[in-house]
Amino acid sequence: MLKPGCSAKLIGLLKVALPVVVADQLTKALVLAKMPLYRTLAVIPGFLNLTHIQNPGGAFGFMAAQPAALRSVVFFAISWLAVLLVAVFYWRTPPTHRLLGTSLAMIMGGALGNIIDRTRFGSVVDFIDLHAGSLHWPAFNVADSAITVGMAILVAHLLMNKMPD
Repeated sequence: MLKPGCSAKLIGLLKVALPVVVADQLTKALVLAKMPLYRTLAVIPGFLNLTHIQNPGGAFGFMAAQPAALRSVVFFAISWLAVLLVAVFYWRTPPTHRLLGTSLAMIMGGALGNIIDRTRFGSVVDFIDLHAGSLHWPAFNVADSAITVGMAILVAHLLMNKMPD
């Protein structure tokens, strides 16, 4: 049985991380069911497309050309290490730093969403495709968005010296 403080922490973590995982997996399931691989659908012409991509690498296709076995080991190890570190930081974050705790839970939810993909498919389903003129951002997904927003909040806390003691 968890102590009262621990169960409140766990509930706080689940309130953020679980919806991230669910939204991530639902949107990816829709893409997998409705869009053939490499299919593009313009949502906002000249700015936002939905494009079904399977990314075997990391961010920006990092290590995509490496052997599958090596990618698998590296990305599983890094992902689970990140989840473990985020969990430790989350548990050590005092209730007075609620936004920081939320950012860590977002990072955890995003990491878990992408771990699920790597476990199921050996790659991550990406589909959000942003571009403006000749500038083009690599495709990403809901999990990546949660990780990015969570990291931005974490960095803001670091830069504004609002980290807990």
